[in-house]
Order: sequence, then C-alpha cells, then structure tokens
Amino acid sequence: MARTVKRHLLPLPKGFRSREAASFVAQMEELTERMTRDLARITPAELAWQSKRGHNTIGMLFAHCAIVEMFWMAIAVGRWDEELSAKVLGVGVDDDGMPLAADGVPPRTLRGWALRDYTRLLSRARKFVVREAKGLTDADMDRHIARQRRDGSRSVVSVRWILYHVLEHLAGHYGQMLLLRHQYADRRRRA
Repeated sequence: MARTVKRHLLPLPKGFRSREAASFVAQMEELTERMTRDLARITPAELAWQSKRGHNTIGMLFAHCAIVEMFWMAIAVGRWDEELSAKVLGVGVDDDGMPLAADGVPPRTLRGWALRDYTRLLSRARKFVVREAKGLTDADMDRHIARQRRDGSRSVVSVRWILYHVLEHLAGHYGQMLLLRHQYADRRRRA
C-alpha cells in the first residue's frame, strides 16, 4: 500500500527586501488562513456573544487583531499618527472596545458585523502590513524604537520584536476565539 506524504511547507512571498520579514508575513498569512477557515460558519450572533459583561467577544478580538497589526507596523516604519487607523482601516484605534470595563458591553462600532466585515478589516490591515514589510531590510530588524505609551511609561522595542509580537498576538487571540466558540456551543447545548 502506497503511503501518502503530507507536506507542510511555508514558502516565502516574493518582493521582500528581507527574508526574515517575508517569513513573518508568511507565518501571519498561514495563521490567518487557519483562523478564517475555523470561523467560516460563524454567525453574527456568535461573533457578538459575550460570556458575561466585561468579557471580550470573538468579533472584538478579530477587530483588535486587525487594529494591532496596523498599529505596530506603523510604529515599526515610523508612520504612526492618531488618524492612520481611520485612513487605513476605516475604524479608529479604539473601536474594538478593548479593554472593556469590568461591566462593559461590546462597542456599538461593531454591532451587526458579520464575518465578512471582520475579514475585510483584517485584509485592509494585512495589506498595509505587507506593503510596509516589503521595504524592511535585514538591518532594519535590529533597529530599536523608543516610544512613550499612553500611560506615560516608556519602552524600547526592535522591529524584529514588533513582527514577533504581531504574530504571537494573533495566535493568542485566535486561541481565545476558539475557546469562546466552544463556550458558546456548550451554552446553547445546555439551554
């Protein structure tokens, strides 16, 4: 009996000055493909479901991932300003509703959104990320960026760390989305 060989390959996209940046983008694209496949049949009600007040919804997490990708890439390439989110994504940097207050409810900005709305948002963010990442060089990966956060604290990050952070951020919230789907389905079965 012939055995089938299942291949798991991650080809690098073309047009990047840095293979390392191309690798991060390839990983983000693969992870996003898995995430959207796993969420393919999700309903607007499930996207908006909140396990209890103060907890994030799947939709909020999806929007947050898009906003964070655009935000951090803008930091990496020195293009961040408060209006950029609305220009690139069509939503503000705080329109994901995160973080929620302990008794908070999902933001009005996401009310009624379906999966296609969230995938469009993430697609706009990813186009921005890819376009900017194509211009990064290997030397850019070690460049340090000092920034002051909203709370007044200061941090220093490298461009390499930014790309890593965007990838691990997406992976973490993808896991949360899957957990919320299980909770939603379990709640419905018990009802």
